[in-house]
Amino acid sequence: MQERFRSGAGRPILLDRARAGAIAAEAPEVVDDLLVAADNAVDLRVQYFGYPAVQIRRPVNWMRDEVSGTIWPPLPSGKIDHRTAAGDAKWIWELNRLQHLPSLAEAWLFTGDDKYSEAVVAQLDSWMEQNPPGVGIAWRGAFEAGLRAISIAIALQGIRDSAALTQDRFRAIVGLLAECGRRCWAQRSLFSSANNHLVGEMAGLAVVAILFPELPSAARWEKRAVAALCREAGHQILPDGVGAEQSVRYQISTTELLVLVAALLRERDGVAPGELTDAIERGSRYLTALVGRSDPDPNYGDDDDGFSLKLGATAKRGIREHLAITAAYLGVDNCVAVVNLDARWYATLRERSGSTATAEPGGSFYAADGGVVVLRSGSRRITMDVGPLGYLSIAAHGHADALSITLSSQGQQLIGDSGSGSYYGHPEWRDPHRSTRAHGTVCIDRVDQSVIGGPFLWVTHARTSVVAVDLDAGVVDAEHDGYTRLDEPVTHRRWLIAPPDQQVVLVVDLVTGSGSHEITTSWPIDPALNVTPDGDEHIVDRDGIPVLQIAQAGLSPQLPERDRGDTETQLGWSSRTLESREPAWLVGATFVGGVPYVIATVLNSLENNANRVTGLVVTHGKGGVDVTWSIDGQHWLATIDPSAAGAVNVGSMKMPDKESADVTVDE
Repeated sequence: MQERFRSGAGRPILLDRARAGAIAAEAPEVVDDLLVAADNAVDLRVQYFGYPAVQIRRPVNWMRDEVSGTIWPPLPSGKIDHRTAAGDAKWIWELNRLQHLPSLAEAWLFTGDDKYSEAVVAQLDSWMEQNPPGVGIAWRGAFEAGLRAISIAIALQGIRDSAALTQDRFRAIVGLLAECGRRCWAQRSLFSSANNHLVGEMAGLAVVAILFPELPSAARWEKRAVAALCREAGHQILPDGVGAEQSVRYQISTTELLVLVAALLRERDGVAPGELTDAIERGSRYLTALVGRSDPDPNYGDDDDGFSLKLGATAKRGIREHLAITAAYLGVDNCVAVVNLDARWYATLRERSGSTATAEPGGSFYAADGGVVVLRSGSRRITMDVGPLGYLSIAAHGHADALSITLSSQGQQLIGDSGSGSYYGHPEWRDPHRSTRAHGTVCIDRVDQSVIGGPFLWVTHARTSVVAVDLDAGVVDAEHDGYTRLDEPVTHRRWLIAPPDQQVVLVVDLVTGSGSHEITTSWPIDPALNVTPDGDEHIVDRDGIPVLQIAQAGLSPQLPERDRGDTETQLGWSSRTLESREPAWLVGATFVGGVPYVIATVLNSLENNANRVTGLVVTHGKGGVDVTWSIDGQHWLATIDPSAAGAVNVGSMKMPDKESADVTVDE
């Protein structure tokens, strides 16, 4: 078996010396970066999430968390409660996923230095000795076994003709992979937990079966795993390309698992299952449209900084780097992609059909299945979430952000998302970062739109209904029922009004139902920006230069909300990396009144010395909602008829002279 493995007979090859040579000749700078990462991997200098870099002490204890000092017990994995332990389970899992091993194999291929191949097998010797199957935190869940199997299998392929890979070592490592494969199927995620974890488990099983076809169960495993992945590709990458988990990060990692399996199958058989390729293509098309040529990565839903397979030195995969990987697989040129080492390895696989297709970003679009609206005008991008809370009944990685809005301009985020904060390391951050108040939407009576049941569980989901979307006019009209559970139930309806030829963006929120309520708007400001109060308004600046005016008006006086780095409420923070965060302004206003109640918010770009909006007023009557304001010496009126879908009219007003009471509107 080992001789066949070394020769590559009967299996696809991803890592080999000839391809490494081609990559090194073409892009020596990425190889240099990889070698730095590989040297750290040799010495086991690691840095995960927002935690500081640490040196793993020798002799290595794979159950010791060097950050917290926690030593996880060598108990049967099923008896370890990772949610109540002193240490962060994510950190110890990250170490035990062994995702640094492929970088060692690559470094050996690039340099021929045996220290890298010897580090692979020495670390695996140590790991197998301390982690017999089913014992310890590393075996807590089939997902961990699946990701670990992928990294070991790919690394082993990279060093397959190294003298360090002796027959005894090869036999032991293949035995470990077989055990990982068995557990991936026997303990696979089912029912409400069959999210990205199931994809990771089935991808791990498929990789083991494809790369080690001599295993007795390989054919059966491959058939089961590929069939499951084809089904999940249809479920987890929606028809419009949005990830079903309502999380950009989990869409990326899920898709890259599909890419790995599809690429290996196509390298071996000349063709990959259409279901996998179609899912990769539609997800790539959506993400390309989402980021465009220069827009920042959005950050909706959970983000755990995770990798499916790490072949490069980057600490975190951005959307553009991910798109380079999908483009390499699909055989297209993607003008928004940033080529990385991972993509270069995939690009070395056999020639495709000769496609010269180019993935181009578009303008405004509405992804109806995933519930994402993007409105573009010039360098401005606005997103609005009109989709579900998350995937399946637990919606594990969704946030309570129905109808939330983000705003970027000139490639810079202005209004964004608070990020994930923490999973386990700082439990007091978890709920606030996925709360309604932390997102660019409306919170009623200080409770979330959806009801949290646990760190990765929502027991009640707000359901969003899209009333109308008019991309040409820049109008979105949608509502959700998350607050119909209140003792005095209400519905929140929001109009986003962003005509492409106007600098002013208008957001109108209507709360209908029964009773009197406390209604709070929130606008999470990017941490690179500052906010200066001006009466009830908020002036946002970058390095002292104003970039955005936020003005609000309701049917009663407002109480401005301004939070930044609050350690009691946990509001006013931005988390770009799991287990770390920085202070960031969270602004808005609270209004109290009986329903129906209306709030108007103006988001006015102040870039290029633009003038400010004045005189913002909102009224509500039998005829609907009227919003008036002035800018540049002109008076504007927006009228909304809630009885009709998307019935919005915006125009400048000709003010009456002193002898006339009439006002006319130019549409």
